[in-house]
Amino acid sequence: MQSAVDVKGQTTAVEAKRVQKRRGTWQLHVMLLPALIIVLIFQYVPMLGLVMAFQDYEPWLGFLHSPWVGLEHFKTMFEYEDARQVIWNTLVISTLKIIFNLGVPLAFALLLNEVYVMKFKRTVQTIVYLPHFLSWVILGGILIDMLSPEGGIVNRFLSVFGVEPIFFLGDNDWFRTVVVVTDVWKECGFNTIVFLAALTSINPSLYEAAIVDGANRWQQTIYITLPSMLPIIIVVGTLSLGNILNAGFDQILNLYNPLVYKTGDIIDTYVYRVGLLNGDFSYATAVGLFKSVISFILVVTGYRLAYKYANYKIF
Repeated sequence: MQSAVDVKGQTTAVEAKRVQKRRGTWQLHVMLLPALIIVLIFQYVPMLGLVMAFQDYEPWLGFLHSPWVGLEHFKTMFEYEDARQVIWNTLVISTLKIIFNLGVPLAFALLLNEVYVMKFKRTVQTIVYLPHFLSWVILGGILIDMLSPEGGIVNRFLSVFGVEPIFFLGDNDWFRTVVVVTDVWKECGFNTIVFLAALTSINPSLYEAAIVDGANRWQQTIYITLPSMLPIIIVVGTLSLGNILNAGFDQILNLYNPLVYKTGDIIDTYVYRVGLLNGDFSYATAVGLFKSVISFILVVTGYRLAYKYANYKIF
């Protein structure tokens, strides 16, 4: 049994190591300081403006003298049909994006993994990954030109089969499809690389054993590849829950127009239009705060689910 003196001595030694470690890393903490200050100024200080959601904010009165209205703007949000419609649009578009941005890259990664000509495989991987680096400002201009009903390359191609020109970005029946398809096209490469990296971690001896047992490629995929990739699939899927109310502000803003507000207007574009263009700062802040709170809850839920089912842990 250890005596009290020995325990005290061990505690002192551990504490001395901690102090020595802190002294050896203080330079790293100083280097981190500018980044922390920038985050504090541009990410946390602006949060003080959230008080506008509970005020009838007037710029010439400021935060201190604007009248308080409590939860009035939140009640108004659920009474307006436009607000309910944008919440529904956001949920539909973001849910479709999550589903297809999980399924399409997974299928593409499995197919690409079967390619044994490395030059071809890397070329395809690079081409698919390139759109990820382009901003929606550039892609928006390209898509508007390609999908134009007056001479757009897509409508020209369809006219070969006798199809009448379609106004993809001005038709409520087509707009959500265009948004989801173009988002999957842009982000498919990034998620494909994540799944390809997961494929490389599968133990080759499992495939060798399956071949000895007479399993074909399809059976190997079903019984070895997919179960081995299940943790990373769960991680990507559950963490995507945090984006359930982020339907893509940059994309929608660059593609939509008043003709498709019914199916394409989302919370972020609604806040932008009501708050900055119409000057209703308090109501727009209330809608934005509602979105942030729900998103925070979903992020925490997604993290908990990822930790429970895939042992994924950040902190």
